[in-house]
Amino acid sequence: MSNWRIKFSLFLNYFVFAILLNSVGTVILQVQGNYGVSESSASILEAFKDLSIAIVSFLVASYITRIGYKRAMLIALGFIAFVCLLMPSLGSFAMTKLLFAATGTCFALIKVSVYATIGIITTDKKEHASFMNFIESFFMVGILTGYFIFSAFVKDNDPTSKNWLLVYYLLAGISAVAFLLLLSAPLDESSVKNGERKPFLQDFADMVKLAIVPLVLIFIASAFIYVLIEQSIMSWLPTFNSKVLNLSTTLSIQMASILAASTAIGRFTAGIVLRKIHWFLVLIGCLFAAAVLVLVAIPLASGSNDVQVTSWATAPLGAFVFPLIGLFIAPIYPAINSVILSSLPARQHGAMSGLIVIFSALGGTTGSIVTGHIFEAYGGQTAFYFSLVPMGILAVCLFIFNKIQKKSEANVTINMTSGH
Repeated sequence: MSNWRIKFSLFLNYFVFAILLNSVGTVILQVQGNYGVSESSASILEAFKDLSIAIVSFLVASYITRIGYKRAMLIALGFIAFVCLLMPSLGSFAMTKLLFAATGTCFALIKVSVYATIGIITTDKKEHASFMNFIESFFMVGILTGYFIFSAFVKDNDPTSKNWLLVYYLLAGISAVAFLLLLSAPLDESSVKNGERKPFLQDFADMVKLAIVPLVLIFIASAFIYVLIEQSIMSWLPTFNSKVLNLSTTLSIQMASILAASTAIGRFTAGIVLRKIHWFLVLIGCLFAAAVLVLVAIPLASGSNDVQVTSWATAPLGAFVFPLIGLFIAPIYPAINSVILSSLPARQHGAMSGLIVIFSALGGTTGSIVTGHIFEAYGGQTAFYFSLVPMGILAVCLFIFNKIQKKSEANVTINMTSGH
């Protein structure tokens, strides 16, 4: 495998940012105790993360081929290592907001670059779809690892302790290692830099034009709604475990890892299944199973008692069952991303990756803030029942996406056979 070093580097980059980005659920729980903020106020952290992703992606996606994918990733890793080093000494709710803004800014560069790089280092659509699922499954491994790293620094007997901030020294170190590995990994970007260089405004206009193509438009809606579902669950699961299931803070964070583990397994499995079964059949089946799981699992939380649970052995059944939803929603995001990217020439992958990142970020912010307000007003069970609404909308979007994509493929085939 000639590209093994750059592939390994992409995995590690994703691993680092998986921990940082998806620590938002853990941090939401911690800032409520450390800084005395409410659920609705804490939910703003998702916006600092996701809106910075959206804004930076919007600004650089059409220009990133000029910066260079490798250089953009190095800038992101170096900057986030610096910000992580500042976090323990400047710990406050304001600094936490700045941390997530920096994380979102850097991840925008990382994700656009990683998605576009996949198009360079894979040879066909099947390899593209498979590698996309594998790298997204490794992202979930990073999230899983992050829950245990953060829980190791949390003190259950002192909710106001800021010992958990020391975890950022470790994350700065991992970022530095990722920087050095990427620096040593070769990447030939000539295939996306060849040809006439357009003015920046023309590149930007091309990205906007791409966004209004019907196939891309329905894809954008699908990606937005999927991430809305995923982040509304992932960001609020530690708080749900703590306030609804009455688990200790450490256990609440640790048991949220079940969601990350099930999502990683779901995406890894999908990397195999999607080679044999059409993506639309797989994803519709997954959505139906996810909806059934919500209806089965949430009622299990209603029987929780008033005694705080401190061990896995005594945790209620609902704490184990609901996070398994990750198995079913997991394949959706990488599958639709691969479908849209592999339908476009490599030159457009940077701009398309930017659109993916922008609307994914907006979906994540919307999901977290809406869930936070429902959680505060009506309770955690109602907040998670709400996920059934976007699941139904997503099913409709996937149906339309599949129909348009089939027409698009048919038109390409007709043009090729007619010699155009």
